[in-house]
Order: sequence, then structure tokens, then C-alpha cells
Amino acid sequence: MKEKKTAVVVLRPKRQITLPKEICDQLGMDPGDELEVTVEDSTLVARPRKVIALEALKEIQEAFQRSGVTEAELQEAGRQARKEAFREYYGTEA
Repeated sequence: MKEKKTAVVVLRPKRQITLPKEICDQLGMDPGDELEVTVEDSTLVARPRKVIALEALKEIQEAFQRSGVTEAELQEAGRQARKEAFREYYGTEA
């Protein structure tokens, strides 16, 4: 189990907070990274956006595996769709 770090932060006059380096290190965050902030049952929850993106990618990969479609089949379908869109738009082959 990962070690939980707790920190007290101060809400500044412009509604800004500073996250301690130890917390950022635990989350793998760097200056400029984005957080998604939500309120759940009167609790502030802040999650790094890159974690959210990685979780979404994992869900997409799992759905892709369940579908039974191979990567090659998906790429070929994409090529065919691009050719058809090009043909419809320009009236000629790519």
C-alpha cells in the first residue's frame, strides 16, 4: 500500500494554494501540470489530469481487446474511411 502524505495548505486571497513538493512528487506532478478538482460529499478531490487520461486510455484499450478487432483491422478500416472521405470531398482518389 502506498504511503499517504497529508499536508495543510492555505487558501490565498486570489483562491490559490501551493501544493508541497512531497505531495507533487508522490503524484508525479511537475509545474504546469493540470489538476481536475471536484467536490465529493463536502470533500475536495484533486486528481492529476494525466492520471485521468491514462485511466481513459486503459479503458479504451480494454474495450478494444473485448471487441475482438485486431489493430491491423482497425488501421485498415481507418485507411478505407479516409479514402472514402477524400473521394466524397474531392471527387477523386487520393
